[in-house]
Amino acid sequence: MRIRKTLWNNDAEPIMVIMAILVVLGTINVFSSSYVLATIDYENPYYFLTRHLIWLVVGVAAFVGCRHINYRRWRIVMPWLLLGMFAALALVLVIGTSINGARRWLSIGGFGFQPAEFAKLLSLMLAAAVLSVRVKHGRPATIFNAQFFCIFIMAVLTELEPDMGTACIIIGVPVAMAAVAGLKSWQWKMLLAGIPVLLVGMILFQPYRLQRIRTMFDPWSDAQKFGYQTVQSLSTIGSGGFWGMGLGDGVSKYSYLPEAHTDFAFAIFCQEHGYIGALMVFLLIGLLILFCVRVANRAEDEFGQMLALGIMLLIMGQALVNMAMVGGLFAVVGVPLPFISYGGSSLIVSMMAMGMLINICDHGRAQRMPEDAAEKPHGPSAQRPALRLVK
Repeated sequence: MRIRKTLWNNDAEPIMVIMAILVVLGTINVFSSSYVLATIDYENPYYFLTRHLIWLVVGVAAFVGCRHINYRRWRIVMPWLLLGMFAALALVLVIGTSINGARRWLSIGGFGFQPAEFAKLLSLMLAAAVLSVRVKHGRPATIFNAQFFCIFIMAVLTELEPDMGTACIIIGVPVAMAAVAGLKSWQWKMLLAGIPVLLVGMILFQPYRLQRIRTMFDPWSDAQKFGYQTVQSLSTIGSGGFWGMGLGDGVSKYSYLPEAHTDFAFAIFCQEHGYIGALMVFLLIGLLILFCVRVANRAEDEFGQMLALGIMLLIMGQALVNMAMVGGLFAVVGVPLPFISYGGSSLIVSMMAMGMLINICDHGRAQRMPEDAAEKPHGPSAQRPALRLVK
């Protein structure tokens, strides 16, 4: 009789458990952080919660669908997905809904969605497709090809909304994937020289961004304007202390902290659940990233490896940027915290990514029984060394 030595049968189980915990925490936090605003603006304290639950149902359906679609089939439909994405991003600039000076949403049936959020996922899928071919044949990665040009166009269209944070993720995650796969030395030099130029161009395109960067170092110097959100966020986090004020008892959502249920939802979570609650979210996201790396290492082919790597970088990048922004370590940008912040498009994309990740896991070498390996020690598959893109 074989004795089970691990808590999980495979890496898919803990990923689903972690995702479920984060979704529950996010749903509770969405209601707690939004019911005051919902009551004032819509005379219905459950307004945002109801919409969040609808998006959650759609997200679960998307998760189930992506889990049962062989991840290799996405390569077949990528050209059509890309054409649809270009059309959606262009439509946003023409007929999109404008909120707080930014035109980022398309409205369908009273619900708005952000095409740029889906562009994040599509960009890493395109990068995985082209990089996996080069990795398979042992060639250095390159960012000068048609796929990366399309990714760049998506980032430019997103920047025109304007949405610098999302645009940087759209282009940044694929470039990071190429770096992990092994860029040519001269491309490294061009990349390091081009990033400052690109950032300066983005700042010149929207001059208020320079003031946001300045106030990042001393938000109290302009506490009533550009530094207001950062000052209120730090006060919100600090007032929670170690144990927090208690669920629903946070006071900053009473019109003190702007975007308390979206970009700054994590600040409200810290206020109500304290540093211990923040540590729990850190731990959950850290474990999720760890299992993403495990899935990437055990993927069945190079495309699966690169796709899992891209999903890991997407989740990690958004989490780090949002937490750093909320904690005053980064300029204020429109990057949500996966599963915690309110936002239907972000939630659906995150759950789609998890579905793809689990599908990669289901097809990976880790799912093969040890007995099968013992019964079939010979053959081409047994002699091919396992790839390890992520150490």
